[in-house]
Amino acid sequence: MHETGKNTAKRAAALLLSLLMAAAMLTGCGGTSGSSESSGTGSGGSSHPNIAGLTYESTMKLDYAKQFSVYRYKGGYSLIVIKQEGKFLLVPKGKSKPKGLSSKITVLRQPLKNVYLAATAAMSLICDVNGEDAVRMSSIRASEWSFETPKKLMDSRKILFAGKYSQPDYELLVKEDCDLALESTMIYHTPEVKNMIEKLHIPVLVDRSSYEDTPMGRMEWIKLYGVLLNRESEADKFFNAQEAKTKNLKKGTSKTVAFFYISTDGKAVVRRADDYVPAMIKMAGGRYAYESVGKASTSISVPMNMEKFYDLTKDADIVVYNGSIDSSVTSLASLESKDPVIRKLKAVKNGNCWVAGSSMYQRPDQAGDIIVDFNTLIREKNPTGLRFMTKLK
Repeated sequence: MHETGKNTAKRAAALLLSLLMAAAMLTGCGGTSGSSESSGTGSGGSSHPNIAGLTYESTMKLDYAKQFSVYRYKGGYSLIVIKQEGKFLLVPKGKSKPKGLSSKITVLRQPLKNVYLAATAAMSLICDVNGEDAVRMSSIRASEWSFETPKKLMDSRKILFAGKYSQPDYELLVKEDCDLALESTMIYHTPEVKNMIEKLHIPVLVDRSSYEDTPMGRMEWIKLYGVLLNRESEADKFFNAQEAKTKNLKKGTSKTVAFFYISTDGKAVVRRADDYVPAMIKMAGGRYAYESVGKASTSISVPMNMEKFYDLTKDADIVVYNGSIDSSVTSLASLESKDPVIRKLKAVKNGNCWVAGSSMYQRPDQAGDIIVDFNTLIREKNPTGLRFMTKLK
């Protein structure tokens, strides 16, 4: 992997951009050796990575997250290890990287100032630790954000639109001296882009929070961003407050919740049973309608034909449509128009249908509040005061 180079090196790389792109296409654009590294021991393990020249001090305690670990070393150094992605050494301001450091470890120099944010769900976590000043570029436009902070920052041009994740503005990344490209796993749909960014001597960190199997595990990634941005105390405080909201929830009569959307090819798409959304429903006191689906699947989203969908959904007490993927459903009629079988569902007949908007995915920091919403749906006859779900009428 690459350490951030000097401005002159980046500008020289930018001049060769078209050549690099052509070369990348010819070579198949495979990932770098660092991105295929295993994370090693988990945060709860007794061992730790040995780095020549650094003295190990402690390991970050994680209660839920399984996709990353953080190891601390004397002098303010920290090593972030992300499963299947690699290792990232945070070098404090004024310090040097250790001599002889493995090329499989990506160096990130603090403080970060010009991050290109293409992992949009991470923005809320970054804002919660007051680290938004580190973000200089975004992969989505102001109008696409579901909350105000990034909208305002983009309107004032403190954050610039630098092209979507699959087609970034490489020249702007170089011009703005990008010191980190923060990507989601969507980047692997276009691996040549990741390869190109790295060829420009810009480190790439892929956020795997969506692979956490619990909502609190996904939210615990706020601690990773706390370390990355020197905001650990803020991260701990915010996480603890959200965690407290999931404790001692009143549980009513258990109800079955169906969470899905209908794809453009006419299939119902549900979340894998061991995903964090089903976990939210269970934590809220409900039963997930598709608890037998997709456990052997490598994909988080599992498509099924409408016959199977009907068999699993017909008796569900509550329908929550995934409006973050398909925003076309704004009424009960628009839901029913997706397929004739939908009118036969118990929840549709009873009018107990809701839609979850994009904020549910852009706000992993609100996991506690989302679980409270599910709990309210399950427990109350006429739910009110929901933040993330709207009733379809």
